[in-house]
Amino acid sequence: MVWKPNVTVASVLERDGRFLLVEEETEDGICYNQPAGHLECRESLIAAVIRETLEETAYTLHPQYLLGVYNYRNEARDLTYLRFAFGGEITGHDPVRSLDEGILAAHWLTLAKIRQREAHHRSPLVLRCIEDWLAGRRYPLELLTHYGP
Repeated sequence: MVWKPNVTVASVLERDGRFLLVEEETEDGICYNQPAGHLECRESLIAAVIRETLEETAYTLHPQYLLGVYNYRNEARDLTYLRFAFGGEITGHDPVRSLDEGILAAHWLTLAKIRQREAHHRSPLVLRCIEDWLAGRRYPLELLTHYGP
């Protein structure tokens, strides 16, 4: 049996000192996370983060930076995640769009509010990605190459 990590994407978006997080129903109860999800077959990382952001928040993302690549092991679930986090610009919002199943709401939260909810973060990557954003980590999207359709 070949082991493979779960490849995910996430968007870290800041507006007026607030960060966009989704409140979602999970197997562990209500959690907070960046707009994020799994890479689909034949999908580029850029297309995935645009899709996931729209599906979970109704915001249209124009990715401009790779924030980082994160390897996270969830021992309780016996799963490893390889997360590609992106930053960029919001270019639109559709307030009547239905959000993905399990997503209760999208919230713009201050860092203080995010820290208050840390016990309910989907993973330690939620806060780590925000801290990396605040530290100025921005890498060109040209680091990524997608071969295929």
